[in-house]
Amino acid sequence: MCGIAGLIQDKDKNIDNALINRMIVNLRHRGIDNEGCWIDKNVALGHTRLSIIDLSDNSLQPMQSNNSRYVLVYNGEIYNYRELRSELEKNGFTFKSSGDTEVVLTSLTFWGKKALLKFNGMFALSFYDRLTSTMIIARDRYGIKPLYYTLLENNTFVFASEEKAIKNLSSYQIKLDELALVEYFTFQNIFSDRTFYSGVHLLNPGCYLEVDTNNINANFKPQTYWDFNFTGKNESVNEVEYEEELARLLNQSVKRQLVSDVEVGSYLSSGIDSGIVTSFASENAANLKTFTVGFDMSNITGAELGFDERNFANLLSKEMKTDHYEFEINSKNMESSVDELTHCLDTPRVGQSYPNLYAAKLAKSKVKVVLSGTGGDEIFAGYPWRYYQGQPGQQFQNYVDSYYSSWQRLISDDSKENFFNPIWANVKDLDTREIFSKVLNQQQSEILDESSFLNKALYLECKTFLHGLLNIEDKIHMANSIENRVPFLDNDVIEFAMSCPTSLKLKNLKKHFSIDENIVGDKKLIYYDNSQDGKIILRSIYKNRIGELDKGLKKQGFTGPDSTWFKSQSADLIQDILLDRNCAIYNYIDFHTVSKLIRQHTSGHVNRRLLIWSLLSFNSWINLNL
Repeated sequence: MCGIAGLIQDKDKNIDNALINRMIVNLRHRGIDNEGCWIDKNVALGHTRLSIIDLSDNSLQPMQSNNSRYVLVYNGEIYNYRELRSELEKNGFTFKSSGDTEVVLTSLTFWGKKALLKFNGMFALSFYDRLTSTMIIARDRYGIKPLYYTLLENNTFVFASEEKAIKNLSSYQIKLDELALVEYFTFQNIFSDRTFYSGVHLLNPGCYLEVDTNNINANFKPQTYWDFNFTGKNESVNEVEYEEELARLLNQSVKRQLVSDVEVGSYLSSGIDSGIVTSFASENAANLKTFTVGFDMSNITGAELGFDERNFANLLSKEMKTDHYEFEINSKNMESSVDELTHCLDTPRVGQSYPNLYAAKLAKSKVKVVLSGTGGDEIFAGYPWRYYQGQPGQQFQNYVDSYYSSWQRLISDDSKENFFNPIWANVKDLDTREIFSKVLNQQQSEILDESSFLNKALYLECKTFLHGLLNIEDKIHMANSIENRVPFLDNDVIEFAMSCPTSLKLKNLKKHFSIDENIVGDKKLIYYDNSQDGKIILRSIYKNRIGELDKGLKKQGFTGPDSTWFKSQSADLIQDILLDRNCAIYNYIDFHTVSKLIRQHTSGHVNRRLLIWSLLSFNSWINLNL
């Protein structure tokens, strides 16, 4: 697990060592064990190393092939590297290291870009062919590891694991991408490849970008080498056979991801996904360490009382015989995390991620690698209330309209002109519905029945929401120099999930897509509100493994009682920052509109906790960058 960076200048220019060294310094937190750079005329590659597999110097990067033609910098873990190594050895290749980096380099040398499809794991990489003067940068299928790139005004192509390695170059002038801001306050996420840093793009998952190092230009066209394709049908099947096969694949994935030359732990909440991962991990690793964060529940009432998962996590830990650790988060922890998270993430993404930050800090105190349950919800339909917008026979564009409306998580289209009043002239032509529709259109299935609607929805979740979560998880863990692994995002598990019958994912599928005749305005609402109806096959596996401890748990996010905190313990924070008309955010958004929305929350009329967190994050971003 590492940080990578690179620069390509015009072929008649030689790169100054200080440029790549400056980028490496800004990625040092991602790899505290070693760092290095490689420069050849107009091309430079840099690497910071967090040693996980093969701790020797044989796996140092940048790594060159034996004939010095190829050079690799790589961030990630390839879990099937031993199988690939065996295949390469049969083709005459020899190896001097015992890790996966040399296997990645040799695979790309032998198979070229086709090697990307052979990798089962997480990665962001740059592979340079000195003979042909071509470089590819690429990301793993699911977007577990990030990779950013831009073309600077001095005609220098730059890429890095994080935006901060680019933004701190003297040749980059920091400027807010206002279109990205509109996306963020629409989805509390960014669905396109934009970032908050103007001109800096996030390479999409399952894509590579090829650059001619002798002819740099701005017409970069990322190419897709893999994409999700959900094809499951609503059909009667032998459920036991499917459950047994998925359990086998998950156990196989966990065993693959336990391979390490340092200690591996696991997150453990009361949820199904982390419970399954930890269950398999505890059977394959002795004295497994597990980690849970909970919340100070003083003065908390209502639905938020269930947000503290420590009691059930402790029961699970005793059942699985793990070495368990926990940490309690209070409102002051939340407040003090805002600037740290802004620095970690560079561009804010989905949700309030302070619980993830403190979980990573807790895990880091004991281990160097940690397993998580991320991905289970998105591939096995863990959010039933989100899939309610379609009905058989509906026109696709009508489906897009209703579904898009539900994904406007912060600010709806009819409020944007007022909300973005200071910059409206600059952003009014951005069509966020079109951005949303473009993602849905990529799923190959036609809208024919309720299964097609669910397949579309799962595709959207994986391409947007999951991508945002993975970005957060990478940044937070790497900021704390710890590797986060995600067993649900194993190639074999994903292939199973994409073809798994929808009847094993979502209960009452036909009812789910029926119409409630209640009218709100001129819209018919599609009803569905049973949080236990998702992930049917995972619930069954969980129950079989947990037994009497299973209580038919309702789905809930990994979040704290911040809705209450924003109205009580943290009310002064809101007053001092967001209700001050001199706050820096009001150069971009409207003070009166925002203050009205905030008071809807503080008065208890509307829960605006997501918006308040996003406003605090945006304010922090401005203070740290502009």
